[in-house]
Amino acid sequence: MIQSMTGYGKAVVAYNGKKINIEIKSLNSKTLDISTRIAPLYREKEMELRQMIAQELIRGKVDFSLWVEKDAAVDAIPINGALVENYYHQIQDISAKTGIPLPNDWFYTLLRMPEVMTKTEVEVLEDEEWSVACKAVQEALGNLKAFRKQEGEALQKKFSEKLDNIENLLASIEQYEKSRVEKIRSRIIEGIKSVSEVDYDKNRLEQELIYYIEKLDISEEKQRLANHLKYFRSTMTEEDAQGKKLGFIAQEMGREINTTGSKSNLAEMQNIVVMMKDELEQIKEQVLNAL
Repeated sequence: MIQSMTGYGKAVVAYNGKKINIEIKSLNSKTLDISTRIAPLYREKEMELRQMIAQELIRGKVDFSLWVEKDAAVDAIPINGALVENYYHQIQDISAKTGIPLPNDWFYTLLRMPEVMTKTEVEVLEDEEWSVACKAVQEALGNLKAFRKQEGEALQKKFSEKLDNIENLLASIEQYEKSRVEKIRSRIIEGIKSVSEVDYDKNRLEQELIYYIEKLDISEEKQRLANHLKYFRSTMTEEDAQGKKLGFIAQEMGREINTTGSKSNLAEMQNIVVMMKDELEQIKEQVLNAL
């Protein structure tokens, strides 16, 4: 089944007063192009995160974000009580020795002293937290893939409509084919008859007409186009349907439609060819979004 390259997935998981957020967005791209925004604590795991994404998404322009929200109680900067007490005694001693008045607002003064509220501990990513984060990444990837499948179903429906339109247009050409041959024959003969001084061999003229008309025959183009339409449909239903493959088939369809147009030599048929080109162009635009 077709999958779209457009997708969105998000997951949020709680761990020890933290809320780990994962968000993944994807758009169409010829290759896998991953850009990341990762919280500082997890930057050492960037390569592993990229590998996880590559294994699941294969192709597309992917924006990956991982950020952490902490509870106020967990994220609060601790006050160094021992250092506050030390500053308190030092200020009292200096005041007693120098006569400088003691501060009116002790807390305001002490909390402004150097390193009283400096967070010195280094945060380390624990294995358990990393395991929890990995599960969140997998959940977000799963949500994105589900989104891609949903979009792929819409793409497949659109393709089927356009293929039906091309098939109907192709069938409508048939009514003009016989009349086209007669019109070409009549036009050539009338042209020759209008030149009175020219003498011609009717048998030779008939042979040349047959050769010319055979050159304008579009039976093979119609058959090949019908085969391409059938192949496109069967490819859409394959388990590992690929957008690139569908793009190649669409190119081949375009060749047959263009050749049919160049051979038509009849306004009504050429109008139908233009309509087929329009339907095919819409397929080509959308196939760029297929995975």
